[in-house]
Amino acid sequence: MKNSAFTLPLPHTEAFSCPSKLSVNGATRELDIDPQMPLLWASAITCKLTGTKFGCGMALCGACTVHIDGQATRSCVTPVAAAQGKQITTIEGLSTAAGRAVQGAWIGLDVPQCGYCQSGQVMSAAALLAGNPKPSDTDIDAAMAGNICRCATYVRIRSAIHQAAENLAAGAPAAR
Repeated sequence: MKNSAFTLPLPHTEAFSCPSKLSVNGATRELDIDPQMPLLWASAITCKLTGTKFGCGMALCGACTVHIDGQATRSCVTPVAAAQGKQITTIEGLSTAAGRAVQGAWIGLDVPQCGYCQSGQVMSAAALLAGNPKPSDTDIDAAMAGNICRCATYVRIRSAIHQAAENLAAGAPAAR
């Protein structure tokens, strides 16, 4: 980013770049980037996918959650090299039945307040339901433990996950 007074360097500059091939949301992307660049920056800066958010940079808040081979993963600490040869799904590409059910329940129950953490919350919830279609409150708490919501919408989040599970079990389409 350039400013009239100074230039701010982007994280992991091209000085250490090399070809990387990533499968993001079903599309193969060939990037010339530092293989140690966090996946979050590669998806946001290089792939222009900005739904995944930067929160803490230490994998403590969950705002940066994406799926790598279906598993919820903190992209702020995952280097591009660790994701090569794997299927990466960001919030923009979440189209599984569980993902659609979670998104529909989120909308139906008005879960978001400020919304900043929601992409990470949705990604974690979708990964939970993909592996556990009838989670208990304890299962939900364990799966969502690493996702922080400053607005404290945790009760609505849990309710939405239960609603999404019910909708999946009933074969109901996601509410939009």
